[in-house]
Amino acid sequence: MVVALLTAAGTGTRMGQDIPKQFIHVDNKPLIVYTLEAFQNHPSIDAIVCVTLPNWIDVLKAYALQFNITKLKWVVPGGASGQESIHNGLMAIKENTDEDVTVMVHDGNRCLVSSEIISNSLAVYKQHGSAVAAIPCVEAVFFSEDNGSSSVTSIPREQLYRTQTPHTYNLEKLLWAHDEAAKQNITNTAASCTLMQALGETVYFSKGSEENLKITTTDDLEMFEVLLHTKKESWLK
Repeated sequence: MVVALLTAAGTGTRMGQDIPKQFIHVDNKPLIVYTLEAFQNHPSIDAIVCVTLPNWIDVLKAYALQFNITKLKWVVPGGASGQESIHNGLMAIKENTDEDVTVMVHDGNRCLVSSEIISNSLAVYKQHGSAVAAIPCVEAVFFSEDNGSSSVTSIPREQLYRTQTPHTYNLEKLLWAHDEAAKQNITNTAASCTLMQALGETVYFSKGSEENLKITTTDDLEMFEVLLHTKKESWLK
């Protein structure tokens, strides 16, 4: 069984709008619904659990009905941190399933995750036991010790990868990681891959994409709208 765990419990303070960013409408559809549809339409996804703000749970359920998101099985309240929200979603899966489960953790505000990215994540997971979507860094990168005012140290970009989501792991492995985090007082990891790395686990990369952007600011929102209405030229490989 493959379950997508979507995190949509952020308040969206960096967006600076009156409602959480995941519920902002683009073309008469909330952003979170675009993400839900990506997993709804993928044949390998059996169920979806969404972690969101407590006051928005009923709203999300209503949207799921409106847009026919039949794979959404559970909606649970988020926690005080991204790590806690993911744990809440994992516990919902554990309490409602009785079989071996593969969990694909994904940011609810990465609305343009493609079918290819989802499929490749599952393929890498089957090969290595885990998968984290990532893309190579193409910019020159510097390390700053004075909050970004200056730098004398560059980092070779050939060695750098920017992680995205989905992060795909076995449910039991993720629960183990969160149990270990509690024992070791690790509380500030917003991503499953950083938690696994902190626990000494190897991170295996799957396919990511620049289009798989995380919508955090109004600039990101504008970019999403452009990508949403852009068709790939037929001659491009």
